[in-house]
Amino acid sequence: MTPALPPLSVVLDTNVVLDLYVFEDPATRVLWEALEAGRVVAWVEEGMLAELGFVLASRNFLPGRQVDARRTALERYRARARLLREGEGAPVVELPRCKDRDDQRFLVLAARARVDWLVSKDKRVLSMADRRELPFTILTLRQAVARLEASRG
Repeated sequence: MTPALPPLSVVLDTNVVLDLYVFEDPATRVLWEALEAGRVVAWVEEGMLAELGFVLASRNFLPGRQVDARRTALERYRARARLLREGEGAPVVELPRCKDRDDQRFLVLAARARVDWLVSKDKRVLSMADRRELPFTILTLRQAVARLEASRG
């Protein structure tokens, strides 16, 4: 019997989480299934969950969506994600600076949690994908899904 591979670890930016748990975009189904099955583990920190909650609670965010549906999306993601608390994880190595300071925390979390991938839709984060000094790979959502599909089969 072949031993099971350890789960792939990732950090998902807020827009990726919205695609997975709010919009339920069919193009993200492979990633969603991998998260649900435990083949992929998403790492978060409190500030990221707070940001997601703020976005979902905003009156401007999908005004036609019911508040309960948005709250449920946050709860579903929170139940699947692993929380890395302040002071936990690997020491932060010197990382290149993202042009958007708000997105730097995704890079820091990815390094602290020692993830395999940082999956993002943010152009400024994605522009850093070729940086060799990063201890993880930055992927678009489409690239992450393609790699997961290729590994299934």
